Amino acid sequence: MELFDLLSVVLVFAALTAWVNCRFLGLPTTIGVMVLALAVSSLGVLVAPPALRDATRALLERMDFAHALLDVLLAFLLFAGALHVKIDRLYQHKWIIGGLATIGVLASTFLVGGLIHLTLPLLGLEASWIECLVFGALISPTDPIAVLAILKGTNAPKSLETKIAGESLFNDGIGVVVFLVIAGMAMGGHGDHGVLDGAGVAALFLREVGGSLVLGLAAGWVCVQLMRQVDQYQVEVLLSLALCAGLYSLAAALHSSGPLAVVVAGLMIGNQGKRLAMSSLTIERLDVFWELVDEILNVVLFVFIGMEVLILPLGGSAILAGLAAIPLVLLARFLAVGGAVSLLRRWRPFTPHAVKILTWGGLRGGISVALALSLPADLPARDLIVTMTYVVVVFSIVVQGLTVGRLVRWIPQEDLQEGIPPH
Repeated sequence: MELFDLLSVVLVFAALTAWVNCRFLGLPTTIGVMVLALAVSSLGVLVAPPALRDATRALLERMDFAHALLDVLLAFLLFAGALHVKIDRLYQHKWIIGGLATIGVLASTFLVGGLIHLTLPLLGLEASWIECLVFGALISPTDPIAVLAILKGTNAPKSLETKIAGESLFNDGIGVVVFLVIAGMAMGGHGDHGVLDGAGVAALFLREVGGSLVLGLAAGWVCVQLMRQVDQYQVEVLLSLALCAGLYSLAAALHSSGPLAVVVAGLMIGNQGKRLAMSSLTIERLDVFWELVDEILNVVLFVFIGMEVLILPLGGSAILAGLAAIPLVLLARFLAVGGAVSLLRRWRPFTPHAVKILTWGGLRGGISVALALSLPADLPARDLIVTMTYVVVVFSIVVQGLTVGRLVRWIPQEDLQEGIPPH
């Protein structure tokens, strides 16, 4: 089957699930299409003829979810999300966002890894300490795609929304570096980035994070200058599209973080670009274009997540481990967020329920699944890690995604305003 045929199948299925959800379920689009795709896929596993089931599995394996997300969809989704985030609001909350995206991810990685390592033997399963840390590293960063998609349907205060969205946009750089380091150690100390000793880790971090920040700023600045020379929205939208795709590919070629680079560039276009280089008509058309790209690709992504159940190595004991991992991941998130907020509360105001909302609103999504699927087949605990990741992600998107808005509405409005002393 050719690439066009593969894309046609995905788009048809995505469009049909989106229509069914809109017509009958009324759930948020991303959650609805994932639930429907998961239901159809699960039904296929149980009752579909073997020939049809095998053909569908072959189609999904041909699509390669990890490659499709990490190398294709992610750039456009992150850029679209970053376009609508205000830099001045990010700056106001820079310490909590930076703390959660760095120390929070590291703390959560080790907390999850330790808790999973203690829990698996109780279920009759085995995984080494380093393999448990691999799971902790890929499940700890919140997913910006899932977070931004779900936040649209809540009435959270702008301050909390900025913290959750800002953390999810920026913790990818740290999360991927931590994942690469620990996965390399799990494979005997070697990975795609060479020997991972102390100097290697520092160099990897500098290249992935520092290099991508510089690259994103430089490319964004160049694009803004080009936009200032023209006043035609078609050209300016095309420039933004070229910036997103070209920068992501360039960052990958330079071994920097493509996600972090496009986030920085997206922030520049969405702030300095709109202020200095665009007419009101261009801003309107740019926003409409990227909102449409965001919505369509989100539907495709969440359909992918739902359909992955057909090819995942799901087993009873591994699913049980995934269910056990859900409260452990939430506990680690609660402790990491609580620690960061406690340290900063003396200097910065927080809503009394900030830790609860930041914990429950820190969704995991397709990036965690893609990282798990990217693990080498010869890693002993790979199938267990993939299954646990999938179970946690499905719970996060469906249960947390459907209830975070209710949590915000349940909390009294006066308790959602910053500056109130904690109680």
